[in-house]
Amino acid sequence: MSTQSQIDYNRIAKAIEYIQSNFRLQPSLEEVAENIHLSPAHFQKIFTDWAGTSPKKFLQFISLEHAKNLLKEEKASIFDTAYETGLSSTSRLHDLFVKIEGMSPAEYKNGGKSLFINYSFSESPFGNILVASTEKGICYMAFENDKETALGDLQHKFPNASFFEKQDSLQKNALSIFDKDWTKLNTIKLHLKGTDFQLKVWESLLTIPMGKLSTYGTLAEKIGNPKASRAVGTAIGSNPVAFLIPCHRVIQATGHLGGYRWGSDRKQMIVGWESSQLYS
Repeated sequence: MSTQSQIDYNRIAKAIEYIQSNFRLQPSLEEVAENIHLSPAHFQKIFTDWAGTSPKKFLQFISLEHAKNLLKEEKASIFDTAYETGLSSTSRLHDLFVKIEGMSPAEYKNGGKSLFINYSFSESPFGNILVASTEKGICYMAFENDKETALGDLQHKFPNASFFEKQDSLQKNALSIFDKDWTKLNTIKLHLKGTDFQLKVWESLLTIPMGKLSTYGTLAEKIGNPKASRAVGTAIGSNPVAFLIPCHRVIQATGHLGGYRWGSDRKQMIVGWESSQLYS
């Protein structure tokens, strides 16, 4: 991420943290801008460029009340409402493009000994991201500013694989999910190392539409094991593919957003950004 992009990202993260902490007071544009030491006009511009909506509207998207209302509304989600009223289109159903293929038992057990993995670093609306792929699909995607740490985590997951720093078409296709025109997406394939239970949980995450949130208990029921909320939470926490597998859409039953493998602040940003896209 370029220096200016990183500065703007940090400013937005700080602004969202302030909004999240003070949403009940409905802070004005001037108040939020003052908190991050920018003029209201400049803050409005960089925030709108990033989110595609105004700070005022974004406040509504990321508040805890927003999360609670999503959980209470059983008949129609924000996504459903937007779609039915013409505010969205089938191009928004980007999760339906994502297909998961589990690695073979041999690939799983031998640490990827026979795998050739390409990886590359890119920018996203939520910070720097590492994307890695095998010949079959994306095998890893993680937000991480430090390249050495990111690569180390990838190599730890596949200790016996061969790695090449190269951006291929699979990675480019996956990164296109950050574009606002998702009609350009081709089918995205994931090639994942996980147990049968983990794969089942990760597949269930793909059924949560953009603009709607779920809970660990709801997902446990969805996969036919209502008593496995804790195990579901563990599987979600080990999700190897950030954003494409939307573990950020799972929150606590209380309505609190809860933790996130790549940072709770980033989770708040993603949830708000996704909701804002329905109306942009």
